[in-house]
Amino acid sequence: MAGTMNENKIQTIGVMTSGGDAPGMNSCVRAVVRTAVANGLKVYGILGAYEGLMHGNFQEMGVRDVGGILQRGGTILQTRRSLAFMEPAGQREAIRQMNNIGMDALVVIGGDGSITGASKLMEHGIRVVGVPGSIDNDISGTDMCIGTDTALNTIVDALDKLRDTASSHNRAFLVETMGRKCGYLALIAGLTCGAEMVLIPEIDQDTEDVIRAIGDAYLRGKTHAIIMVAEGYKTNINELAAKIEAADVGFTTRVTILGHIQRGGKPTAYDRWLATRMGVRAVEYLVEGRTGVMTGLNGRDIVPVPFSEIIGTYRQISPEYHALARMLAQ
Repeated sequence: MAGTMNENKIQTIGVMTSGGDAPGMNSCVRAVVRTAVANGLKVYGILGAYEGLMHGNFQEMGVRDVGGILQRGGTILQTRRSLAFMEPAGQREAIRQMNNIGMDALVVIGGDGSITGASKLMEHGIRVVGVPGSIDNDISGTDMCIGTDTALNTIVDALDKLRDTASSHNRAFLVETMGRKCGYLALIAGLTCGAEMVLIPEIDQDTEDVIRAIGDAYLRGKTHAIIMVAEGYKTNINELAAKIEAADVGFTTRVTILGHIQRGGKPTAYDRWLATRMGVRAVEYLVEGRTGVMTGLNGRDIVPVPFSEIIGTYRQISPEYHALARMLAQ
């Protein structure tokens, strides 16, 4: 269970970045290392997430080792997913490696799968705090995840460019963003860029609705149409484009899949600030004796959110935002 521990004070912590990379992860690593050193703690960077933890791929880090990384995208610690770690044998090996160097506690920066992995270690008595890093902004318990703002700005920049060419050629562009289970990126990008329609996993919309919306846009005299599609939407984007083209709505149809470009690039000022605040608080929670919690943004405040409130759930999209996007697309 999440809470505080009355055991000996920690002396050595590990920090990892896990799951999909997100802009701002390096900013968070920097904050973790420097806050830990300021509190008299030894810090090890874990190379390759849980896979690296199982194999003892550790690198001791000091304040100079994290100099110049604040503005870098990706993660200097690298990241990968590990099915082996989710098995009891993998968890035992990870704990053995931690014990070999006297690692007392762990900061895990990553998404829902990463937090689930952290909870497995907590069940074995390891002191661990999670930090939400996910461009999809799909993690419960926080208003915003590290990396989301940068990804949104990347998408918006791409959409502004696509709108120029769409208007020049009287085209309907279907633009796919990341978001397998959460349509936050598609919805907010569509809302802020004036998309004619937004298709996300959380709201059921049929192909006929899409065809009707594009056809209506053409009849109203629009020179183009932009349809945002989250990758988790029920219909494959290429199949959807073929059906729209066959319906002869007036516009020719093109597909743009933004893909992994959404993960890259320098983190925005907001992501650097959020990542820094969360990294500092993660170490402070461990020093205070907390474990089994994630740093969550609640309004302006960073608060501890128990793993039990996060695992198995996803952040819900506001229906108000979707209704707003539809109204403003007229």
